[in-house]
Amino acid sequence: MPKPPIIELRNISYAYPHNSMPILQNLNFSVSDKHVGVIGSNGCGKTTFFQIIVGLLTPDTGQLLFHGENVANKKQLRELRKEVGFLFQSADDQLFSPTVIEDVAFGPLNLGYSSAAAEKIALETLMDLGLSGFEERITHKLSGGEKKLVALATILAMKPKMLLLDEPTNNLDPRTRKRLIDILQGLDLYQIIISHDWDFLDQTSSILYQVEHGHIHKCEEDHIHVHRHIHKAGDHPHRHIH
Repeated sequence: MPKPPIIELRNISYAYPHNSMPILQNLNFSVSDKHVGVIGSNGCGKTTFFQIIVGLLTPDTGQLLFHGENVANKKQLRELRKEVGFLFQSADDQLFSPTVIEDVAFGPLNLGYSSAAAEKIALETLMDLGLSGFEERITHKLSGGEKKLVALATILAMKPKMLLLDEPTNNLDPRTRKRLIDILQGLDLYQIIISHDWDFLDQTSSILYQVEHGHIHKCEEDHIHVHRHIHKAGDHPHRHIH
């Protein structure tokens, strides 16, 4: 009998208190592919979808399942968050300690590791991401791209099985964007990436889903697709007209 997916959403509906219309309505989704890209217009519910997965929002109706079990209490939610890491759109919402090493070690400490073990994990994670030497850097003085990579390090230090990345290339310079692509390609983890950056999704995702009208569905390859191309605007947002 096949194992249940790590995450499954069944008939999820959610409406924000100030809005009578649900932003998600009877949404169904399960994780079956390792590298998933998610697209959709602004305000369609993509970030809400992620926040429900990690329990930052509670759906009005429906079930969130973790390894086939309904997540119904705080203990189950804590277990889910050990395996599912969420990279926010803004790294400033994720980093709160004075120094980089303190931020990266916080997760392992919270999981019960000793101070020495947490520091060792943090140092190894920073090294794996090419951030050795950042340990004593003041977090709020880092550049935007450096903050993004450190925020990713705080998640990877907890050794998750799945990553949720919400618009990870926002405000990244081309060099950091390329580093992020290389990092994600080298990780043997489930990854779900929300992005408007088609070129980025082309290099990090094997399948695309679209959120629209409160639902999520797999994009058919002959309708929505990505392609490789080279021109001067390749590292910047651009549009193709056919």
